[in-house]
Parts: sequence; C-alpha cells; structure tokens
Amino acid sequence: MGDTYFHLLHNLDSYICTSITQTLKDFLTASLYQAYIQNKYSKPMMLIGIYIAIASLFCILPMVADLLQGFKTKKLWFPCKYFTLNAASLTVIAVAMKLPMDFSNSMPHVVDQAARLGSMAFMCTMMANLLPSLATMDSKELLTNIIALAILVITLAVNVSIQIVTGVVSHDDGEYSSILTFYNLLIAIFYVAMLLALLMIHTCSALMILKSKEILDHKYKAGHETALKDLELQQPTVEKLKLHVSNHWIMAETGSPQFMIVCSATTSASGVICVSSTLLHGIIMMYTTQHMMDYGSEYKGSVLVILITQFIGVILGTVAPVSRCFALLSFKVSIKQIWKHIKVFKVESYYTQRLTDWKQSSVPVKVSSRRCKIVIQELKVLSLSCCKGFQKMVVVACNMTALIPVFTVIGVLCCLQCWKRLKVTLSAFNNVLVERPAQLQHNKDLSQYVLQLQDDMELAERTLTSISKSGNHLIQKAEKQQPNSLMKLLEEYSGFEGVGKYDVQQGLPLPEQKYVDCWSLPIVTLTAIAISLPNIQKHMVDRLLRSVSEGLTYVKHVEETLNATDEYVSSQKVARTLWLEVEFYHKWLGYKLSNSAQQVNTTKGIVQWFSDTAKNMLTEVESKNMKGSDDNSVYMSASANSMYRLTQTILVSYHANIDQVSQEELLVQLSSMISHILAACLTNLPQVIAMKCHTSVIEKREASVQTAALLLGETMQIINSLQDRELPSLNLDELPFIDKWRDCLLHPSP
Repeated sequence: MGDTYFHLLHNLDSYICTSITQTLKDFLTASLYQAYIQNKYSKPMMLIGIYIAIASLFCILPMVADLLQGFKTKKLWFPCKYFTLNAASLTVIAVAMKLPMDFSNSMPHVVDQAARLGSMAFMCTMMANLLPSLATMDSKELLTNIIALAILVITLAVNVSIQIVTGVVSHDDGEYSSILTFYNLLIAIFYVAMLLALLMIHTCSALMILKSKEILDHKYKAGHETALKDLELQQPTVEKLKLHVSNHWIMAETGSPQFMIVCSATTSASGVICVSSTLLHGIIMMYTTQHMMDYGSEYKGSVLVILITQFIGVILGTVAPVSRCFALLSFKVSIKQIWKHIKVFKVESYYTQRLTDWKQSSVPVKVSSRRCKIVIQELKVLSLSCCKGFQKMVVVACNMTALIPVFTVIGVLCCLQCWKRLKVTLSAFNNVLVERPAQLQHNKDLSQYVLQLQDDMELAERTLTSISKSGNHLIQKAEKQQPNSLMKLLEEYSGFEGVGKYDVQQGLPLPEQKYVDCWSLPIVTLTAIAISLPNIQKHMVDRLLRSVSEGLTYVKHVEETLNATDEYVSSQKVARTLWLEVEFYHKWLGYKLSNSAQQVNTTKGIVQWFSDTAKNMLTEVESKNMKGSDDNSVYMSASANSMYRLTQTILVSYHANIDQVSQEELLVQLSSMISHILAACLTNLPQVIAMKCHTSVIEKREASVQTAALLLGETMQIINSLQDRELPSLNLDELPFIDKWRDCLLHPSP
C-alpha cells in the first residue's frame, strides 16, 4: 500500500500543470493519505478477530465441561462447576463481545451483521448458563459479581442501542433489501431486551439466594439431628453407616444451593429466553449460510471464524438452560398451584426479604443535620419500596414464563401415557403393582430428609428415587476399588498389640520433644527400616510398600478429621514429606536406604546404624538450633526422634538375642507393628465417615457427603473385619489418638 500511495502522488505531480488544479490535487492527496493510514491501522484487525474467536472458545470449553460433568454424574440440571461468574470469566466474556461493542469499524455485509447479532445471542446463552453459579457465592461476592455483570450488560445494551438509533446495525449498502434491513433492526432490539431481562433475572435471583440459604440451613440442621439419632458411633455397622450417608446425601442434594436456584421460576424463565434467542439465531444462520463469503469489514475472514465459533457455543450452551427449564417439575407443583400464585401475585418472602432488611436498617451515612437524615431515610425507603415492587413484578413474570415448559412437559407426558396404555400388558402391570409398595415405603423413609424452600412443595417420587440411586451407585462404584493390598496386610497380622510395642520410651534420654505422636509418622519410619533390609526379596518389599501406601490414604482421612490441632498437623506434615522420600526415592533424610544397609548387612548392624544416625542428627539439630526452629529443622528433628525411639524399642525388645534374628524375622516384626498401628487407626473410620457427612458450610456439603460415600464404599470390608477384633478399654474420644492406645496397651486397666 505504501508503494502504491507514493506512486499515485508521483503521477499527480506529473499532471499538475495539465489537467488537475492544485486544489484538487491537495484534496486527492489527503484522500489517498487517509486511505493509506486507514489501511495501515486496520492490518491488526484480523488478528484481533482471531483473538475474539479464541476468547469465545474459552467460554465454550467450560460450558461443555459442565455438560459432560452433568451427564457423568447423572445430574441433568447441570450444576455450574467450571463455567462460573467471576472476574476471570467476565474478562473473557468482555473480549468475546467486542463485535457488538465496536463503533469504529464498518460491518455492512451479511456475515458481518450476522456475527454482530450472533455475539448478542452468545451473550444470552452464557448468561443463562451462569445463573446457577450465583448460588455458590457469599454476599460480598454476589454484590461485586452482579455489579460487574450489570456494567458489562448495560454497556453492551447501550452500545447496540446507539447503533440501532444511528442505523449501524441495519446499515444498507445496496445489497440488502429493505425488508432484511428492517429484520436486522428488530432482531437487535429483541436481543437488547433479552439481555436486560436476563440481567433483571440475575439480580432477582441474587437477592433471594442468601435468605434461601438460611431457610435450607435451618431445615438441614433439623434433619441432621434426626439422622444422628439412628447412628451409634461406638460400633456402628456398615448398614447403619450406609443409611446415615444416604440420609445426608438426600439432604445435600436437595439442599444444594445450585439445585435450589435451578428449581426456581427465575431459572425456568432464563431458559425460555435462551431457547428463544437460540431459535432466532438459528434462523439468521440459515440465511447466512447462503452468503458465507459475503464479508467486507476490517476483520476480514476472521469474522467468519467468530460467527461459526459463537454459533457452536450457542448450540452447545443451550442444552443446560433447556434442561433446567424443566427442573421445577422435580417437585410436585401443580398447574393450579402455580396459577394461584400468579393470579394473586403471590411472591415468596425469600425473594424480597433482603430488600425488607435493607429498608428497615438505619442509614450508614453520618450526617449531623436531623432534617438531612430524615430526607435520606425517606428516599431510601421510597427507593427500596420501588425496588421491592419491581422485584415482585419480575418474579410474577418469571412464574408466568415458567408455565411454558410446564405445559410442554404435560402435553408430552399425556401423549406418552396414551401410547403406553396401548402397549402395556397385564403381566407388566401386575409387576408394577408388586414393586410399587416397597418403593413407596423406601421413598417415605427418605422424604423426611428432603429440603425445600416452600412447605407446600414436595419432591416428586421419581426425582427422590433418582437422587437416592445416585448415592447408592457412588457407594457401589467405590466398592469395586477395595484396597486389596492393605486388606491382606491387616488379615495377615491381626490384633492391636503392635501399637503398644512400637515405642516403649526406653533407652537414652532424648532432647526436648517438639512434636506429638501421630498415626502416620511411626508407620512411615517402620517402613523405612523394612525396605532397607538387603536380604529381603524385592516382591515382598513392593507388597509392603503398596499396603502402606493404601493404608496412609485412609490414615490421612482419620488424622485430618480427628487430629486437626496445630501440634498434630505439624507431625502429620513431617510424615507426609518423609513418606515421599521413602516411597519414591527409597531414602531416609537424604540417606540412600539400600547403600546404608549394605555397609553393615547384619540385622543388629542395620538397626544400630539407624539408631546412631538418628541420635547424631538430633544432637546436630539441637546444637545448631538452640534459639528457634525452621521447617527443615522440625522435619529433621521429628523424623530422627521417631527413628531413634523405634530402633531403641527394637533393640530393647530383642535384648542380646538380636544377633540371632534374621532379616526375614525382623521384617515380620516390623510388618506386624505396621499392620497393628494401621488397624488401630482405621477403627476410627466409622466416626470419620459420620463426621464427613456433616459440614456447616452449605456450599461444601455435597462434596463432603460424596467423600464420605466413596470412603464408605472403599472401606466396607475393612470396617467389617475390624469390628470382629476386641478393642481396648478406651472411650470414643480416646480412640483417635495413638498415645492413648499405646498407654492403654502397655498398662491395661485391671
């Protein structure tokens, strides 16, 4: 372009004296220069278009991930796990919305206009998908995210409105017919209205979420107390644990904040809006496919990429909102009941409670003048009263819109029912009659744990059965993942005697102890000694490592749930770090276990080497760190202290006969102690499972119960086998602590 520009200027100079006046030459020169500058600065626009398409793709991928997660977990109301409303997603969405925001570039052609309108359809789809994610936020997050979303949507709506008024959105370059131009204008107006409606729905939903959570939380506490009455924590059976998990699973699923908002009329209304915008965009695309190469904006071919990418996003993103349209039918809500609410303009209190609280609160502004205070208070009351009235109008409108999917489903079900009646046989009908009472009784037992916002709403039997089956399926799936190596170790060495033998606290005095005993540290230390024995076959070492690795997974659950104080957490952190060193590198505090053991080779020499090395390390750490301790010194000190005490116990237990002990016999002794410590720790699994079923944070209940269900399924056989062993005389609150076990076994009560 630069060479062409200068060539044209040269030609103008050659004709200056013949046919072109100086004024005309100046005008043409300015026009050519303007075209040259315009072309120069429009070069990056194609790359910017690709950037917009990539941003759109980053919006589509999490929506698809939520779809796949919903199908995987059989939650066809598709909770928002990946595509959520936050600063990052809003930033990416803002980039994806650049086309309708762009004033500076002319976009007169078919594909250009379709891409601009398609971006607004894509925005409608994304807003409908984002709605359930509001339920996972606290009040501060709700406020900031709703304000940010409102700024984005209002800016988009204002920009498009200006383009409508100025004729940019319906620009006719001669190729358009007047009818098509008019259609573009109507479509743009429709999308602006839909975006503003979705923004109002988001704001309306945000106002009801916090009060709704309080209602569900109050009902959850009552259900939790009922569930605890049926569970005996001292020695609960697996069947009681399964029932306890199932009860909390029902409460967690029906009391999920996202499930609550999905089953509301606002979500159904947003789904209807999303479907409407998608259908309209589909019609636009049907026409555009006949003119796929008709683009002429500065975005060039990238505008076609944007159009196709965002159209795919609209199609895929509509699946979840459509499915959520019918989530209200999860409850037994009759058409008569919904119509009654609409007819009398009845709006549940949790929709307006937040506005009422603000209305009754005092003005936070400090004003000295009493008259000013009165004026401010009156203005606040008036504005909030208007907002409350507007909120009720939005809710009523959503209730009316929610009738569309309800009537659709009723019509479809009636048709299906008529078809089934033609095909059903007498035998099948009898089978249904036989099975139904048992199913009804099962649902009746679980229905007391269903949480709902409105007392006059009842969860449909089919939905309750589906939720119950999903919890049972999770437990059954976990049953197929039993820790076989761990179970073999526990069966091979039964009993708990090793807990009293692993540390008799004899031998030389130690430096001041800076940690407390936890379950995992002695297990890791004993394993380090076991795998250092050079004359043991490799498959035996590998089997022990697998058993300990599986066992530590469940030990971690016990420690994190029942030993969560700072002093225990410090020891647990040391054990986890040491286990990484032992399992993956076969090292102990930097020493290669195989090399160190081969230097002495005898059983006594190996144990003595560990003892001496640990003692020297303790002395060194103590001498270098008299005034304080950092993380590394705590790690070295705790690990060495545990090793010293364990090796001293082994040396004392064999007295002078340790020279006659083979490495195979020592491995059996070490494996026995490891097995007994693991068994003692895992007797706390029923208590851990029961505690993991309950959490006070409503947003975390579903994940917590899911963890409990998986843990129960994986450890059923372990729990059953340990219940056959005779426990020491310990109280329930003493069972989680290894030092209580050790003291009880060393000094049993008469």
